Amino acid sequence: MSRIDLSRLSTEARNPRTRDLDALSTLEFVTVMNDEDRAVAEAVRQQLPRIAAAIDAISQRMHKGGRLVYTGAGTSGRLGVLDAAECPPTFSASPEQVIGLIAGGPGALLKAVEGAEDDAELGAADLRALGLGPKDIVVGIAASGRTPYVLGALAYGKQVGALTVAVVCNAGSPVAAAAELPIEVVPGPEVLTGSTRLKAGTATKLVLNMLSTGAFVRLHKVYGNLMVDLQATNAKLKARSVRIVAEAAGCELGAAEAVLARCEGEVKVAIIAAKKHVEPQVARTLLFTHDGSVRQALGE
Repeated sequence: MSRIDLSRLSTEARNPRTRDLDALSTLEFVTVMNDEDRAVAEAVRQQLPRIAAAIDAISQRMHKGGRLVYTGAGTSGRLGVLDAAECPPTFSASPEQVIGLIAGGPGALLKAVEGAEDDAELGAADLRALGLGPKDIVVGIAASGRTPYVLGALAYGKQVGALTVAVVCNAGSPVAAAAELPIEVVPGPEVLTGSTRLKAGTATKLVLNMLSTGAFVRLHKVYGNLMVDLQATNAKLKARSVRIVAEAAGCELGAAEAVLARCEGEVKVAIIAAKKHVEPQVARTLLFTHDGSVRQALGE
């Protein structure tokens, strides 16, 4: 087996500021860890133009029916699956609209699957099984920027004409080079050498937050900063729906609850019905003719 050279990866470098980590007091330990985490947001800031470009490209494809597919191994894969899982309740997205793939399958979410991340063909096969096509988007996530599973997925994505995006935590990586839109967030050496679930994981989570939220904002799933397309599947979310309608329409909670009931729980429709003083069907028609945008339906 050939030796993998990790010497040039900043995520594998030894952090000079934490060399005596095991000798620190607990307060000193959490202080140095917090100090290191401060650098993560700044590293993400350096990539904002690339992140914005990716959001625009992703939302354009999703508007035409494309799917957003995250693919990664280990922590990177788990973060992709997490972000995908949050989209249906937050934005009423179909479970097939945002998909998270992890090397080794669902079992790898809880326990490492030996060798899965080293299999480039597995990355391609997982996308092939989805019937990936030219409308879709593949976001390859790899802190190291060298994961074979992700490289295989991106290569297959390009082969079928899908948009390819990379989220990596090292500069000048093979994964970044394999993507049409590379996002290279470099937070530097970890507090615990090589433990990329830490700063690199945080950086990745911040980027994925932006990609999915930004795409759904562009798809009119948000009005102001309100989640107007949430799925009210439990008591808390039902109460949140009422508060959103009240906030957006500028009415009391009781009035918001009443209009929401008349609109069969559809938050967007209830907001338009309340603000324009129209019947639910009229509000639905307005929403449909304005591509699902509450703001445009209200003429704002």
